[in-house]
Amino acid sequence: MVMLKNKIVFITGASAGIGEACAYAFANEGANLILTARRLDRLQAIKEEIEDRYSVKVLVAKLDVSNRSEVISVINNLDEQWMNIDILVNNAGLGRGINKLHEDNPEGWDEMIDTNVKGLLIVTKEVVKTMVRRKRGHVINIGSIAGHQAYPGGSVYCATKHAVRAITESLRMEMLEHNVKVSTIDPGMVETEFSEVRFYGDKEKAKNVYNGLKPLSGEDVAETVIFCATRPKHVNINEIIVMPSAQASAMIAYRE
Repeated sequence: MVMLKNKIVFITGASAGIGEACAYAFANEGANLILTARRLDRLQAIKEEIEDRYSVKVLVAKLDVSNRSEVISVINNLDEQWMNIDILVNNAGLGRGINKLHEDNPEGWDEMIDTNVKGLLIVTKEVVKTMVRRKRGHVINIGSIAGHQAYPGGSVYCATKHAVRAITESLRMEMLEHNVKVSTIDPGMVETEFSEVRFYGDKEKAKNVYNGLKPLSGEDVAETVIFCATRPKHVNINEIIVMPSAQASAMIAYRE
């Protein structure tokens, strides 16, 4: 088992949901954190609580992963004590709408592709360069069941998560010679701000997604991330699909 104490963990989308849960889970293991998201005020509050609760260091940075120049600037201007990132958690991502393709809003497509695919790519590129130099590291991507199964109204979102899966597989092969692990955690329904964002702030629609069943929490996914990150050096978890017990597939769930 790999100990995480004093490791440096870089998390995108850390201001809420799975990213925030991962921040607390890694802090509980003694890791030092670089927390990034678009909402700096939320990050600052999380930083203060984590530093108060755990004896770890926390650096926060405003970061929109879809802004390539901002990503490059934030990562390449890290202080020397922060630049040797041990674990990257690519969590930032979103869905927009569940319309049929011919009725959908292309602006939502741009948001999903720019964040879920291009954002993940540029963050990974900049962080992995330092891992390759040091011959160690671990990239953990937060994918989705949508990366395995498409569904009506999800063509573009599912395409972005299929892309994450493909990027993960390719990167894993590329990193073999550099001693860098690459994993993906692919959850089913998780109750976070995801559905509220997907429905453009409609809280009622978002709540209905989880009616009649108990979905995963951000903490459930974070536990799985920690499991991946703490395996012995010779063990890599390639992929984990984690679902609520009431959900069997992207489209099939039992609701009471």
